[in-house]
Amino acid sequence: MREHGYSERAACGLIGVDRSAFRYERADGGDAALRKRLRALAGQRRRFGYRRLAILLRREGAAVNLKRIRRLYREERLSVRRGGGRKRALGTRGPMTVPQGADQRWSLDFVSDALADGRRLRVLCVVDDFTREALATVVDTSISGARVVRELERLVAGRRLPAMIVSDNGTELTSVAVLRWAEERGVEWHYIAPGKPQQNAFVESFNGRLRDECLNEHVFGSLAEARRLIEAWREDYNRVRPHGSLGGRTPEEFARHSARAKDRAEGAALLEGSAPSARSTTVPTRDKRRTDPSYPR
Repeated sequence: MREHGYSERAACGLIGVDRSAFRYERADGGDAALRKRLRALAGQRRRFGYRRLAILLRREGAAVNLKRIRRLYREERLSVRRGGGRKRALGTRGPMTVPQGADQRWSLDFVSDALADGRRLRVLCVVDDFTREALATVVDTSISGARVVRELERLVAGRRLPAMIVSDNGTELTSVAVLRWAEERGVEWHYIAPGKPQQNAFVESFNGRLRDECLNEHVFGSLAEARRLIEAWREDYNRVRPHGSLGGRTPEEFARHSARAKDRAEGAALLEGSAPSARSTTVPTRDKRRTDPSYPR
């Protein structure tokens, strides 16, 4: 326009472009911070797609819809590559706090076995990391993420909601159902590094005892028999079997002892806080009584 001396109206009329389209400038939309956080989350969760990453972003307080996350996810070329290969321990995970009481941290894992007819059998194990109690041993031929959520809700109904749950990166435990439940319930879900079962040592130790003392000792003729025998062993584990790391006590005995100790400590703190402070009384000396006119004669 400057070279030929055309006005904006004339130039737009010659090329057939609307003046509003000529003046349009693309707005930033404020995606820079969101892109940065999306890339960071995708780096931490290498096998997560945009749907799971969107749940994590909403958990952090970002008000974004799924279409926007999908667009940014594609523009940043963060698509998960499909393919096999053995698992490798990639990246690092944040350290976990040591539990100081019951229901502060639970651990989840699966144990596989088979029935006498060759059908596959899976056991979902849930352990309290502080008391070492076996909270559940769910036995079935297949256990989905939705089933895991139902079993956790059943446990929470009879106990308290845990502050943290630790598990590996299995497909059932990284499902949308599990992530949504953890977000809605406000539970911190900690995933261990791939190929590092020692990071989930409490439930791995329980799995070893379960396999050695129960699964290897029985041949299950049916699913009902497997459920009955494994549940009986779980009850024995919690109430009868001595636990070496608990000083020979059973997990239920240790849980009762720790609960009583906590109640005594809270009661002592309450009494100490409510006790009246001692007031120091000073008896005036003879000289003060003589010189102080306000002192009664």
